Amino acid sequence: MRIRKIRTLDGPNVFHSRPVLKMTLDIGPLEDTDSSYHPEFVDRLIATLPGLHKHRCSKGYEGGFIERLRTGTWMAHIVEHMSLELSDRAGISVGFGKTVMTDERGVYDVAVAYQNESAMRELLRVTVEFADHLFCDQPYPLDERIAAVREIAEDTALGPSTRAIYDAAKRQNVPVRRLNEGALLQLGYGSKRKLVESTVSSNTSHIAVEIAGDKDLTKALLQKASVPVPAGEVVRTREAAVEAALALGFPVVIKPLDGNHGRGVTLHVSSPEDAVLAFDNAQHHSSSVIVEQMLEGRDYRVVVVGGKLVAASERVPAHVIGDGEHTIHELIDQENANPLRGDGHAKALTKLDAEAAVPFVVRRGLTLASIPAAGEQVLLRDTGNISTGGVARDVTDVVHPAVRSICERAARTIGLDICGLDLIMPDIAQPFTARSGIIELNAGPGIRMHHHPQQGTPRDVGKAIVGMLYPNDDNGRIPIVSITGTNGKTTVTRMITHVLAESGCTVGMTTTDGIHIAGEQIASGDTTGPWSARLVLSDTSVQAAVLETARGGIVRSGLGYDWSDISIMTNIQPDHIGQDGIHDLEDILHIKSVVAERVREGGTLILNADDPLLSTLMERSYMQRLPREIVYFSLQGNNPLVLRHLDAGGTAYIRRDGVLLECHGNEWRILANAVDIPLTMHGTASFQVANCLSAIAACRAYGLSAEFVVASLARFRNSSENRGRANLYSVKDGYVLVDYGHNIGAFHAICDMTSSWHGVCVTGVIAVPGDRSDELINEAARVMACGFDKLIIREDDDKRGRKPGEIATLLHTTIQQHYPDLNVQVVLDEEQAYAHAIENMRHGEVIVLFYDDYAHVEEVLQRFQGKSVEYPERLLSEFTAPKLRDAA
Repeated sequence: MRIRKIRTLDGPNVFHSRPVLKMTLDIGPLEDTDSSYHPEFVDRLIATLPGLHKHRCSKGYEGGFIERLRTGTWMAHIVEHMSLELSDRAGISVGFGKTVMTDERGVYDVAVAYQNESAMRELLRVTVEFADHLFCDQPYPLDERIAAVREIAEDTALGPSTRAIYDAAKRQNVPVRRLNEGALLQLGYGSKRKLVESTVSSNTSHIAVEIAGDKDLTKALLQKASVPVPAGEVVRTREAAVEAALALGFPVVIKPLDGNHGRGVTLHVSSPEDAVLAFDNAQHHSSSVIVEQMLEGRDYRVVVVGGKLVAASERVPAHVIGDGEHTIHELIDQENANPLRGDGHAKALTKLDAEAAVPFVVRRGLTLASIPAAGEQVLLRDTGNISTGGVARDVTDVVHPAVRSICERAARTIGLDICGLDLIMPDIAQPFTARSGIIELNAGPGIRMHHHPQQGTPRDVGKAIVGMLYPNDDNGRIPIVSITGTNGKTTVTRMITHVLAESGCTVGMTTTDGIHIAGEQIASGDTTGPWSARLVLSDTSVQAAVLETARGGIVRSGLGYDWSDISIMTNIQPDHIGQDGIHDLEDILHIKSVVAERVREGGTLILNADDPLLSTLMERSYMQRLPREIVYFSLQGNNPLVLRHLDAGGTAYIRRDGVLLECHGNEWRILANAVDIPLTMHGTASFQVANCLSAIAACRAYGLSAEFVVASLARFRNSSENRGRANLYSVKDGYVLVDYGHNIGAFHAICDMTSSWHGVCVTGVIAVPGDRSDELINEAARVMACGFDKLIIREDDDKRGRKPGEIATLLHTTIQQHYPDLNVQVVLDEEQAYAHAIENMRHGEVIVLFYDDYAHVEEVLQRFQGKSVEYPERLLSEFTAPKLRDAA
């Protein structure tokens, strides 16, 4: 077998509502026979992975997958289940997998969920190798490879503190995303976006962090604020350290000025000789060293979040308890086997370092080979830092009110929003004494000790941090409007953006032509995928996101958001058939309906009631899992689905006798006459009327008044705000209509519009993308031959795998077969075809340019001095618009 590629779909996707890895797997000759032909392989597989007996598979009950193995299933499906089973062994257990065939024989897409992307990616490789070896009855170092996967998982997993914040955000329904392989998280969207790295937030003051890093300055500021701190002095030489220690009186503490995690700290320094050694140790970590008074009592760590004390723990230095049988080194090894202990900050507790413990053990007259008595506690460190192997006992509930107040005031003094305070005092349940106080303040404090104390109640500091960033259960979200479908997506996206912007909202918009934020284009090109959506949702100026969401991005990477508030499905037309495993309209709907499925509970889904597939979408089981507001739009005033929906008290937007209506139950109101919205080309562009209805529905769901929405759309200028979508220009003695139409539905729509322009000769300059199937190309040729009086066939610069002239020949041959009398010319070059059409324009003629590269259109229009117009007044002189009172 061979892995073609592994792709991350890190948003809701066609396989699952959560991120998955999609492995494209070529099973080679194994495609020729299923598992029922290889019972010996099945027996070896079950014996090696007995947990497969619990897999339900499509049968829906335990043992279902075993039945599939016995009756016959293909290797790709087996690999899927093997990877799920092995994920348990690797400590990255996942419960979702799905295998689907591709259009290529023997090649499958295997999708599996993941906890840890890097580890699961490696596990898929291991699974395929293992399956190959098992099939051939060859040995494979499975345990060794699984151990390597575990190591990857530990190296790349979020640390306990970051994981606590991540999980808390999920529980509060705040969108959260890991931005790198470290600890940087993005919480929230747009204007509510916050960044968190470990326990430093984007709200954390840089000045406060700098102050906390300078322990001498911190003490000075706290002293001025009447916060009890130990006396001390900053020194830079051994001699100065000894002098300071003598002045303060032994014992003293010697530590780096800007250290952390207990590095370089020596307690109980009791002689000048010890002071020199401690100074050298501290200076390894900082050029400046603090010598300070040794306070008496227990070691406590307190966390203050948003000015409130949320957790307090007593820290006990790293130690082992003797049993009268094992050496200190053996006891260390036994404790390090505790699954809660890991390297560094990977787990709730840190492993004990035997080598680093030697000086502390020797100080007590012992060696690592000593056997302590049963119950004897042997300290391995002086300090209680969790990062050096210490453990914690929760004491939050017993903190004395005076201590609580002083800790909160200390955090306020230097301005830290998330602050760790180290206290030395006999008992935190009592007020400070003369020989107790706060010895350090820390930015970015570790919080795992509070989440995983060895004794006492766990404290959810992660929740407190998220609650500080998003008070009052705010979910950190901004309104998201997502638009999908085959045709009309870009226009609807632009209309909604226009209306929201006029309401005073800062809008981030993605379309096939680029990304716009507050009206400024910041990126060009087709930006309808998840990367573009995430860019918009990470911009802190954005108050609402309007996202054109296309098929390609959904297939390749999933959605760029988790939930939308409002989504629109414009239509489902035969396009992209033959690509990405798409065989028919149902496949297109399957992909695009991901957008519909991810409308949040209570959100609004807007559907085209005139589209045969969309009219039945809500009958499908997967669309009935969440309660949502369903709104329909229709160009047919008496659409049966709409009438049933209204009878049930639903909402719809319809066109009746040229008038746009908003209907709710048996109540309705007139919105506008279609001719009063310039985009509709005086009401002749029915497809634009449908676009208007869907945009109005979205803006109304957003909360804007009907009057404002309609007035705003009346100010929407197609030529300037909807570039490349049915733009009309006056050129010479006729008109040029420019449109991005590239599929049958778009060609139909334009032809229907131009057919209502009386007595006009219409020429189409046409092309079809090369990655469409021959059947679609031939159908497109027939549609355009029906709709135009004259055709000029061109080709796109990008042939998409076709040979030069191949598409033009297909189009020309089909047209000649069905319409032999039609005037058809072939000019392959895009820009030359446009120029040729305009050079030979007759008086009053309309030329429709279906473009691929808008730059060619701009160059030709500039050459022939084309002037933008909203609708063809001369052509519509005989057109009589209905009055509002007619519909009423």
